[in-house]
Amino acid sequence: MSTDKTVAKKYNKWIVFLSIAIPLVVAALFGIKIPNVEPLTFLPPIYASVNALTALLLIIAVIAIKNGNRKRHELLMKTAIGCSIAFLAMYVAYHMTSNSTPFGGEGTIKYVYYFILITHIILSIVIIPFVLITYVRAITNDIDRHKKIAKITFPLWLYVAVSGVIVYLMISPYY
Repeated sequence: MSTDKTVAKKYNKWIVFLSIAIPLVVAALFGIKIPNVEPLTFLPPIYASVNALTALLLIIAVIAIKNGNRKRHELLMKTAIGCSIAFLAMYVAYHMTSNSTPFGGEGTIKYVYYFILITHIILSIVIIPFVLITYVRAITNDIDRHKKIAKITFPLWLYVAVSGVIVYLMISPYY
């Protein structure tokens, strides 16, 4: 077994732990409201913008690697991961200080909204191990396996980022 694969195995425990812990912590924090704190109502357009930036970074990163610019790809992907972490922190902070906003649309648009919202939520959980595994394969120089999983990770992560923006745009009139 190569050194890189030995190192990658050491990351597996962290990948499993984080893939379970992040959704559980987010769900638990959703149930906590910080008392006597002004609602952070300014955050939704900011974290929606961060989602849009993440989507843009993902697309540019794919273009960079297709053009052979590995350094730019690496920087863009690390920035996309940072944006996703920032999004999550703002999203949780907002929901710990503010009540959820119900969607006010009716008819077909209501079903479209809930379809996008539910797929967004499910895939935002599913994407965690994919991003982590893809990242570990890159940093351990397991490039062939990195490429294989990146072909799955990219469209899922892009969907999560774009659908997050769409959910915000659809619910923003009801804030």
